[in-house]
Amino acid sequence: MSTPTEPLRAEHRELVPHLAHILDLADAVTEGTDPELAARVERIHGFLVEDLLHHAEVEELALYPVVARAMGAPEATGTMTKDHVEIGRMVDELGAVRDTLTGGSITASQAREIRRLLYGLHAVVKLHFLKEEEVYLPLLDSRLSEVEGLALIDALRQAGGAV
Repeated sequence: MSTPTEPLRAEHRELVPHLAHILDLADAVTEGTDPELAARVERIHGFLVEDLLHHAEVEELALYPVVARAMGAPEATGTMTKDHVEIGRMVDELGAVRDTLTGGSITASQAREIRRLLYGLHAVVKLHFLKEEEVYLPLLDSRLSEVEGLALIDALRQAGGAV
């Protein structure tokens, strides 16, 4: 059997390349006319809502309870849950700014706000993944029995994860 957390690691490997797209878009946003900007923001926002926030929901439902049990501390995942809340808030803000983009023209304040949100999302998500990959997943791999590992995979599947 592979490690119990391999399905999560595989999902992270699928999500991580999108972080580069977020950073690329943040670097490219300037005021003025950019007929492609609204479509690019829409694509990034769609990824964040459909893929990244869904991944966070699956973690909340299936992964974090297992981490809390393995650590013997129900509050052990509280900071990670706060990351998810902040990511969700920033995604909502990005959606609100996206809704103000019209006609391929972008104001200086819209450009600043989009850059702020994209750079913030990139940083928070990247750090969040690192914490999971370097702390939670190795802990589970070392502490879960084969039966518990299979139960984790089943819980991830039931929660709608990409297992």
